[in-house]
Amino acid sequence: MDISKVTYIWMDGAPTKKLRCKTRMIEHPSGPMKIKNLPDWGFDGSSTYQASGHDSDLTLKPVTLIKDPTSPGKNYLVFCEVFLPDGKPHPTNSRARLREMLDNGGREHDAWIGFEQEYTLFKGNQPLGWPQGGYPAPQGPFYCGVGADEVYGRDLVKEHTQACIDAELMIFGINAEVMPGQWEFQVGYRDISSESPDPLTVSDHLWLARWILYRLGENYNITVSLDPKPIKGDWNGAGKHTNFSTKATRDPKTGMEAIHSAVERLKNRHNEHIKLYGLGLETRLTGLHETAPITEFSAGIADRGASIRIPRTVAEAGYGYFEDRRPGANADPYEVSAILFETVCEIKLPKKETTGV
Repeated sequence: MDISKVTYIWMDGAPTKKLRCKTRMIEHPSGPMKIKNLPDWGFDGSSTYQASGHDSDLTLKPVTLIKDPTSPGKNYLVFCEVFLPDGKPHPTNSRARLREMLDNGGREHDAWIGFEQEYTLFKGNQPLGWPQGGYPAPQGPFYCGVGADEVYGRDLVKEHTQACIDAELMIFGINAEVMPGQWEFQVGYRDISSESPDPLTVSDHLWLARWILYRLGENYNITVSLDPKPIKGDWNGAGKHTNFSTKATRDPKTGMEAIHSAVERLKNRHNEHIKLYGLGLETRLTGLHETAPITEFSAGIADRGASIRIPRTVAEAGYGYFEDRRPGANADPYEVSAILFETVCEIKLPKKETTGV
């Protein structure tokens, strides 16, 4: 009898959502392991900021299954949604809302999405590679750099990249970022016909890629921070730039008109987006370091200091995608995707009564 180690992963209820996990031993079927082979599993929500101690039982429902690249053999990672005892999605289950939006007209827009996940590696209480009790050279040589005096943590980054490939996640690319000790990986559209870069799938892949990065960091005694401004002062923050397109923006006949309409809608709902784009976002969106001020909305072609950037190649071609540069590194991709759908595609869900935690 083959026994598989299946690690159940879910988002907790912390203000900035963290990942939790626990592992269950499950008999491997005679054929491929599938979601239907995995049972629901309960957990203590009072220990994850999702329930009170006197009524703490919550349920994990497996939704996305991948091979576990950190544990060779027939072992798996499964991302789960959290449900209340009455079978309703838990209030922290942001994936459920995005799923519902796709099922209520969202799929008709054939949206594609890509996330540029920036993060900072820490050794102890300071960024990796920084001198003890001091500061490195000013920003400039570190972005996409090479050499032991400019880049720190490449071994972990390479291992994470290969692990994402082995797990068949839609990782697009990697690069060292502007601040030393800071990196970025991208997940989403790769122009591979067999893949679906829809917001739900890509958001699943980003959460799983985050988990793999945290897990591999344990092997190096390196922690990974998604703080939008990990070091105060004249240093770049960490964002999660989001590239978004729909069938209309990618159509040469309607592309730029659809993009300009989307930008106008985004302008009108700027404050609603900011509320969902990450805790501590005001420390990053200052108008400096390739950001727009948090209180102002702007858009421009090839402008990395704007809220919304339209790539020059898109402007010249007349169709394609736009980049929302506002989300912080710690933003929940399900919430970012859902509000982009709601604003750009004008999708509304009927209001429901919510159950408190």
